[in-house]
Amino acid sequence: RELYEISGHWEHYRESMFPPMDVSNDELVLRPMTCPHHFMLYSSRPRSYRDLPLRYSEISPLYRKENSGNLYGLIRILEFHLADGHVFCRRDQLVEEFVSAIELIRHVMHVLGIEDDISYQVSLSDEDSGKYVDDPEGWRFAEDLMMSIMDEQDLEYRAVRGEAAFYGPKVDVQIMNANGREETIFTNQIDIALQKRFGLSYAGRDGSMEIPFVIHRSAVGCLERTIAFLLEKYGKVLPLWLAPEQVRIIPVGPEALEYAKSILGRLRRKVVRAVMDDRDGSLGRRLHRAAKDRIPCVVIAGKREAEEGKVSLRIRDRDEQYLMELPDFEAKLSEEISSRSPILGFRRHA
Repeated sequence: RELYEISGHWEHYRESMFPPMDVSNDELVLRPMTCPHHFMLYSSRPRSYRDLPLRYSEISPLYRKENSGNLYGLIRILEFHLADGHVFCRRDQLVEEFVSAIELIRHVMHVLGIEDDISYQVSLSDEDSGKYVDDPEGWRFAEDLMMSIMDEQDLEYRAVRGEAAFYGPKVDVQIMNANGREETIFTNQIDIALQKRFGLSYAGRDGSMEIPFVIHRSAVGCLERTIAFLLEKYGKVLPLWLAPEQVRIIPVGPEALEYAKSILGRLRRKVVRAVMDDRDGSLGRRLHRAAKDRIPCVVIAGKREAEEGKVSLRIRDRDEQYLMELPDFEAKLSEEISSRSPILGFRRHA
């Protein structure tokens, strides 16, 4: 608990934290955020201006207490995994590092295919609320810098007072869930307070001790929440590159079992998420299971395919069946996955 008292989370965020547990006379708290822990990593040894920028990131299991009425699918849950990072930098590096954080978010949105589904919000403090750290000059500097960066990047945004973190302003990437409610999916923040609370410093060029700037960066966000939005966007039919099971192999007859196993091994060595369905049941029943499971690619391996070194391929939501040389299928599959296309591009091959 003491760690969160230093950071200020205990004062400002306690209602969203699980109560402390008494363990050997220590009060332990389920970790609700990564910030204080990354600050402790920074402070573990002396730092110089040559060390900066210093970037930490992790995928961290976190726990936040939510009222039952606020829980919603995978979007708002009690335990989640946050792809979170912090950048410690000098003042002359701050703009470049914040722009890089914005560019990383834009890259992730492009890769996930959601760049047209989001909006930007610059979340500012509200001096009258009393819930923010008392540093008017620091707030003005960080807020003005953040909005000037957004303007220079030609990114349309709305500025909202009273939505900042208690320690600094934010650029929040907003998205609508299936119920029409706006949620934050990614966020970037400029910290004006916590580095001082933890006594962070570095030796400047002239030998004097200076305080680093800190950027809180989350470009993939809460994994469960991001996955939920993707499932909603794609109607549960994830693109090939995102599908947890990309290829299902169905052997037809015992004489094709070893061939099917060899295909499975070849695909897995190429880091393709492939599974073999050799359970009892007719070919039609197994094909029905694959269609119900929304598997992007279904490979049928029978006696003919084994003898000719080919595969019969069925693509999700298509009635056609393609016969392809196994090396051609592997090459096309790798191309489809690496392109991260939202649409399966397989076409008939001789």
